This record gives sequence, structure tokens and C-alpha cells, in this order.
Amino acid sequence: QVQLVESGGGLVQAGDSLRLACAASGRTFSTYAMGWFRQAPGKEREFVAAINGIGGSTYYADSVKGRFTISRDNAKKMVTLQMNSLKPEDTAVYYCAAGTHTTRVRTGLCDYWGQGTQVTVSS
Repeated sequence: QVQLVESGGGLVQAGDSLRLACAASGRTFSTYAMGWFRQAPGKEREFVAAINGIGGSTYYADSVKGRFTISRDNAKKMVTLQMNSLKPEDTAVYYCAAGTHTTRVRTGLCDYWGQGTQVTVSS
């Protein structure tokens, strides 16, 4: 069992940066691929970024590539999403998720989800 708790959301202006964190519980954190997703009002949830268990491979949605960076610290059971050059279209609730493999995580087939944290980017 893995529990995920996101933090770090807030209200920022376009061009600003924000760092989201996801704290995980459970002994097997390092065996899970981790991902970030987001859901804007009236839209479906979409994949943002993913990272494999050891942190050696990362994947990004085209819309955030070059601006967002996902990383993890297995000793601290933490995964972070550094978001730079934020745009109003990045406004959404951001969710942390865990799955058995990055292939499944990238398609949303995750075993555990956090409760989400709101990110609002004003223009």
C-alpha cells in the first residue's frame, strides 16, 4: 500500500516557477514508477511527467517538455515536479500517482493517486 500526499501548489503569475512535492508512504516506494498528471476545469485528466523507479528515465508531455522537470529521492520517498516558465494554460489540479512501470503510468494506469494540489497561473 502506498499513500501519496501532494504539496506546493498555489497562485503564481505567468513566467513564474513553482515546485510541487509528493510525499509517499510505504516500504516499496523505490519499486514504483511515479507520475504527475493534471486536470483543468472541464477537461480530462492528462499526463504531465513520469519517472522510473531508480530515477534514470523520465518522460514528459510535449506541452511541458523543456519547462518541467520530474525527479525523485527514494531515500526521502519523495517525488518533485519543478515547473518553470509557467503559462495560464498550466492551471489545473495536479496529481501525483504511482504505478508498476512507466509504460503504465504514462497511460494513466496507476495503482495509487494523491488527492491533488491546485496550481493557478494568472496572465
